[in-house]
Parts: sequence; structure tokens; C-alpha cells
Amino acid sequence: MNENNNEVLTAEDVKELAPYYDNVIMAIRQVYDPEIPVNVYDLGLIYELNIKKTKDVFIKMTFTSPTCPMADEVLAEVKRSVEDVPGINSCEIELVFEPQWDQSMLSDEARITLGFDPEIAD
Repeated sequence: MNENNNEVLTAEDVKELAPYYDNVIMAIRQVYDPEIPVNVYDLGLIYELNIKKTKDVFIKMTFTSPTCPMADEVLAEVKRSVEDVPGINSCEIELVFEPQWDQSMLSDEARITLGFDPEIAD
């Protein structure tokens, strides 16, 4: 696990990094689960997203199933998409399965895409 994720950011740092968060999230939203027509961000697979002052990104993510046959490809695609964001230096991804993913982690957009009522959490 990345030990430097507890870096303290000033208010100025946060203001400077805010556009990077928007761009990184937009990049992650370009990566889709191979079996579900929803991107990995809206599926709720991203548990943690940190950007350091050095513009290095740390992501903690999961999959809908620990036995996802495309896990390596999806991880590589997330890493590549994030590292393609202008100004970002690197991306480190930690794959976790706790807490276990469930449908309550879906965004409203994902719930609608998949035909669920966004007002009713499973």
C-alpha cells in the first residue's frame, strides 16, 4: 500500500488540484466494465481517489466480482486513462475486495442505465 497517501494539503493545494480531480474522474469514466454497459466510476468500483501535490494519483478500486476475468485489462486501462490526463505524472492502483461491492454503490446514472429505480437502494 502507498504510505504517502496521508500527505496534508493546504487550502491552496486543494484549489490547485481540484481541476485534476475533475479530469481524472472524466478519464476513469471512459473505462467500462467489459460485462456491464456502465463505466467503472459510476459502477462504484472506485473506493478512493487521491492526487498528491506532485500530481501522482493513487486509486483504491474493486470489481463487481473477485473472479473478473478481465481484471488485468481493466486495471491497465484505468491506469493508462489516468496517466493520459494532462499534468498527471503517474497512477498507482490498489485492488481491494473489502468492502465487497454491491448494487448500492451504483451511481444514479448507472442505476438508470441498468433499469433500476434510482430512488430505491437495494
